[in-house]
Amino acid sequence: MKKILVTGGSGFIGSHVVRLLVNKYPNYLIVNLDKLTYAGNPENLSDIEKNSNYRFVKMDITNEKAIFKLFEEYKFDGVIHLAAESHVDRSIANPNEFIFTNIVGTLNLLNAARSIWKEGSGHNVFYHISTDEVYGSLDEEGFFYEDTPYDPRSPYSASKASSDHIVRAYYHTFGLPIKLSNCSNNYGSHQFPEKLIPLVINNIKNQKPLPVYGKGENIRDWLWVEDHARAIDTIYHNGKIGETYNIGGHNEWTNIDLIHLLCNVMDHKLGNQTGHSKKLITFVKDRAGHDMRYAIDATKIKKDLGWQPSVTFEQGLEKTVDWYLENQQWLKNVTSGAYLKYYNEQYNY
Repeated sequence: MKKILVTGGSGFIGSHVVRLLVNKYPNYLIVNLDKLTYAGNPENLSDIEKNSNYRFVKMDITNEKAIFKLFEEYKFDGVIHLAAESHVDRSIANPNEFIFTNIVGTLNLLNAARSIWKEGSGHNVFYHISTDEVYGSLDEEGFFYEDTPYDPRSPYSASKASSDHIVRAYYHTFGLPIKLSNCSNNYGSHQFPEKLIPLVINNIKNQKPLPVYGKGENIRDWLWVEDHARAIDTIYHNGKIGETYNIGGHNEWTNIDLIHLLCNVMDHKLGNQTGHSKKLITFVKDRAGHDMRYAIDATKIKKDLGWQPSVTFEQGLEKTVDWYLENQQWLKNVTSGAYLKYYNEQYNY
């Protein structure tokens, strides 16, 4: 039985990856390692938690001894590394945690993998999941390519850029079989509701203000999370060792246009008069170092591996809104306690 470690598997993207692998590959043992911080929620995987080819391990990737012990116990064939502190606002408020988790944690995993994998074995893969934010910010034109120079602007993106460099260094220096991908903004079910789309859905449902940074003119490229999970599966199994793949949706929206669209969709779903939810839009002070535009060129993964998004943005958004409206208990569970305290501090509501 092939044994694959997925780090951060109880989080938003990670839970979709774990679910896909557990269901698609019954002959694999999928071990989900997650610290279960505010963004890691065991409830995200309640539908597969009793499957015989699934294991959960609560662990912090910065705990070097525990990580080495886990690798010695399971002798993993591969690693899909998603565990990361990932919210830009939180990285501005507390950079240290991002440095330790995203850099030191990645280093621990690399060292553990190197300790049990023999060079030239041919079947091991260390797949590191990164972000398009490492490339910095774009003007009105142009795209991020796999060879775009790094120019991170926040403690979050700087920590991810550092981990990317270390992963590549282990390939060039030690011959560790690595793969790497950088993805655009994800949306979909099970996303922690401090992120833009679930935040807007939840606030409209509860008639709370919709906070918009600056004038809402910042542009992001949006990708449905289940398409990202398919891309990760494709790269893990078919991507070339040592290669980087950009994953994007060719789907750019300004924040304010996206919020207007969500308002219209929610008004239709809730039976409100058209324009009702737009009255909740509240402009707030812009984020420090806020990148203006991200846009991914995903030609390489389409050409080399045959992957492309399976749904339009409108289709994916409809599925996303329906899921949150049908899973109000999930929202209530994750929007209590520490999250509410953070939300109040962040947006002064």
